[in-house]
Amino acid sequence: MRVVREPLIGQHYVKGFRIAQELSECYSFPPVNSRRVRTLWTLFGLLLAAPSARAQKNDARLTGTVVDKVSGSPLARVELILLADSRSVLSDSAGRYAFDSLPSGLVRVMVRATGYPVTQVIVALTRGERMARVIELDSAPADTSAAQRLPRVSVDAAPPIPKRLVDFERRRVTGQGQYLTREQIDRAGYDNLQDAMRNMRGVEVHCGGGAGCYIQMSRAPMQCKPEYVVDERVDPNFGPTIAIRDIEALEVYTGASDVPGEFAGRNAGCGVIVIWTKSGPARKKPASGS
Repeated sequence: MRVVREPLIGQHYVKGFRIAQELSECYSFPPVNSRRVRTLWTLFGLLLAAPSARAQKNDARLTGTVVDKVSGSPLARVELILLADSRSVLSDSAGRYAFDSLPSGLVRVMVRATGYPVTQVIVALTRGERMARVIELDSAPADTSAAQRLPRVSVDAAPPIPKRLVDFERRRVTGQGQYLTREQIDRAGYDNLQDAMRNMRGVEVHCGGGAGCYIQMSRAPMQCKPEYVVDERVDPNFGPTIAIRDIEALEVYTGASDVPGEFAGRNAGCGVIVIWTKSGPARKKPASGS
């Protein structure tokens, strides 16, 4: 069976074959039409083609605008640094920025602007994806002009964290998602889970049609509902209907780029809602005779 190689490597193979002919005439190499020489120059053409094939992998693109979180106004001359290779761009007068030739996977961008704290943005790109991302900068943490010296007060030690909520507190410190504690739920007076999530960024609550209200992340495709994890177990049936009085803590992740590794599954792109109940998971009854 004859294998036709030339279409696989195109012009690189033709160029290599011509070089082989010239070298054969000048240095008395073995005939170019011999099988061994053809094989060697075929490999040579493939090696020449390899760099262009590798270059095609970095074909994702990230664009968007940088705005003030409070006013929504675009921010100009904001420096955005791609941490993988230290490339940097400045946003224009309309707050727009763009990064080309990005690899697939997690991409980390550091954002620096005068009057704002340094922010890091993490996005997950697929090969060839064109993603548009609005970056919101909040000046509140950097504004110390209104700071006042407070009188010294005595503070009682905080109660110990329940063992089952240690991971919740660990993730809350990172600030990667959005979190509610029992104290915050009681203080706000929420009536149900959907009510508690209405004011969260990137979360939409849809009601009507006789099916009640349901939660969907703004970045998720249509009809792509978030995954519910109740007391460390995936539970799409009980999760959306759980009574607000039974919730001890709540974690919300709106897309694949901010979902922690322990919750990254097939539905991570639709968002993940992690619910911790007051009672915790039901304990298994010991087997009879044990």
